[in-house]
Amino acid sequence: MPNTNPKIVVLDAATLCFDRSEWDLFRQLGEVALHDRTPSETEAIVTRASSADIVLTNKVPLRAETLARLPALRFIGVLATGYNVIDIKAARERNVPVANVPVYGTETVAQHAMALLLELCNHVGLHDRSVKHGGWVRSADFSYWEKPVIELSGRTLGLVGFGRIGRMVGQIGHAFGMTIWAADTRQQDPPDYKPFAWKSVPEVFAGADVVTLHCPQTKDNFEFINSALLKTMKPSAFLINTARGALINEADLARALEAGAIAGAALDVISREPMLADNPLLQAANCLITPHMAWTSETARRKLLRETAENVRGFLAGVPRNVVN
Repeated sequence: MPNTNPKIVVLDAATLCFDRSEWDLFRQLGEVALHDRTPSETEAIVTRASSADIVLTNKVPLRAETLARLPALRFIGVLATGYNVIDIKAARERNVPVANVPVYGTETVAQHAMALLLELCNHVGLHDRSVKHGGWVRSADFSYWEKPVIELSGRTLGLVGFGRIGRMVGQIGHAFGMTIWAADTRQQDPPDYKPFAWKSVPEVFAGADVVTLHCPQTKDNFEFINSALLKTMKPSAFLINTARGALINEADLARALEAGAIAGAALDVISREPMLADNPLLQAANCLITPHMAWTSETARRKLLRETAENVRGFLAGVPRNVVN
């Protein structure tokens, strides 16, 4: 493709919550058309991107039938790490590279995962609300608690997925005095801290006090956390998900929480986002939910924007980077 003034179309710029001037990084590389949001239907996407050389998307899907109607398309940049919104096979067949940003939110996502765990253990929000509603003013004692505080030291943290984020969560858990178990398809480069052990996924679920998910979503692990697997967990165990919502069968998890089969769950991702009003987890007992915000620190978002621009720059220079297909 010509390297002079390519047409760059951004389908969902609003997801990054930046002023339009922040996208000047891309205006240095070509003609930019910014769209805050684009419906996921093929017609809407084609209307905006039919003449695009480069399409950038965060969550707007690019399916095979959509790609077939984008004749000028030469490069797809994903404004995220996960690229399951792109039909990778169809893009490859059309000789269209797809590049993601593999490293931008490691620290902030790990921090959020631990924030969810600490909320399950310390109930900070619950006690703040109690105090604000007069609980401490009415208390006969200098101290009280609505729910018991759980100490993490000496407990086992099980990580499903031991990539960059999983490793950082493990490091933080180790600092809290936890035993770290990790299940990963590639059991290599174990951390230098102890105690640490490689485990299978069933072993993690059966034995850990906290299970936290840090694996990509694939066709093979769709809703792999179901009633059968949840039944193997300790009744005192917690489940945390900052990875992908479709890893969990949400109806099964809701039933497990209502039955007390596990002590609690904390989720930053849901199978359908934005969340539907009839999602069973909205009313489930002991279930914390945040709106897919683990990645959203300003530091992480700025790095995401810069790295995406570098992916585009690399492609235009003939030295593509972070290509996933």
